[in-house]
Amino acid sequence: MYKIILQGADILPSQIEQLLLKQNFSAFTPTSFGATFLVESLPEKTTICAWREKLSCDVNVLPEGFDASAVKLVVSDMDSTLINIECVDEIADFAGVKAQVSEVTEAAMRGELDFAESLKARVKLLAGLNVDALQKVYDQRLQLNPGAEEMLAGLKARGIKFALVSGGFTFFTDRLKDRLDLDYTLSNTLERNGDTLTGNVSGEIIGGEAKAAFLLQKCQELGISPSQAVAIGDGANDLLMMAEAGLGVAYHAKPKVQEEADCALNHTGLEGLLTLIDGNCSPIGF
Repeated sequence: MYKIILQGADILPSQIEQLLLKQNFSAFTPTSFGATFLVESLPEKTTICAWREKLSCDVNVLPEGFDASAVKLVVSDMDSTLINIECVDEIADFAGVKAQVSEVTEAAMRGELDFAESLKARVKLLAGLNVDALQKVYDQRLQLNPGAEEMLAGLKARGIKFALVSGGFTFFTDRLKDRLDLDYTLSNTLERNGDTLTGNVSGEIIGGEAKAAFLLQKCQELGISPSQAVAIGDGANDLLMMAEAGLGVAYHAKPKVQEEADCALNHTGLEGLLTLIDGNCSPIGF
């Protein structure tokens, strides 16, 4: 049996009823977020896409064999996933090169450019910028995405560890780790010369391969299988870690990521991840 989860703020019980009348679903459960139900055969991807369009909500099928009750680790991307911005773009704004950097960032997130080389090119444009700009980005522009705190609290209550892994920078992941009491972080370090950015990244670039390796490393340290991990992200450099996890979730992601991920969240905030893990919500009446 496959579990299908519908969720979204604007989904209406009447819409779900209309869908159910045309399908042979069993074990249907209406909930506060939408509905969950079971099917014996996996629907075609085109069918799921049609449901999403018709209902204007998230419709996701959990992968066969995925045991949500066994999840012990969630690994998340930072930029445009846990937080609302691409940090490198906002730093570039203070250097007067945001448009140029943002164009490269978008292409890299779509999977059109090599991530490591694209990051080096973007960081090079920051050479000579005072490091005060990083604090200004953190204080003035960085916000958590909707549902982030609810998600983190829910994971902690369930005893699930949370790791933040980013192609962004330690300046931001370190502060978020302290602020949100995160379990683990990994990201790139911007090289400095005193109070000035040199335009280089120190050490190995944290790209797609490093993210996947980090997930596997944390699973080994925790004594769990990668099938007990969930990976969530929005860009092409998140796909390798998603492929290693028991469940890969695209969050308001680029088309390539939505196509390859197991599940996609486009109509909910990050709290929607909790629903994918356990679906424990209060019933609603029809």
